[in-house]
Amino acid sequence: MELEMTATQLQFVREQPIPVEFRGAIVGWHRPDFVVEQSVVVEIKSVSRIEPVFIKQVLTYLRVTHLRVGLLLNFNVTSMANEGIRRVVL
Repeated sequence: MELEMTATQLQFVREQPIPVEFRGAIVGWHRPDFVVEQSVVVEIKSVSRIEPVFIKQVLTYLRVTHLRVGLLLNFNVTSMANEGIRRVVL
């Protein structure tokens, strides 16, 4: 995916660390797989089915990046067009 985005000259950041803060201290990091064109969070999975926790993960990434649209891509499907792409909107 990274190679394709580079070939098509899309601007993206891969696994940019975003701090998780609690009471003013950094206690962990969020790392979305990709932020594309500073407007879309892309999270990649290869699972038998999309679980609600994966959608919540993308929603969290949207909140911390202040973006509104995310794509959850599951490569463990027969057809990407029919089953593999889930749009998540904040």
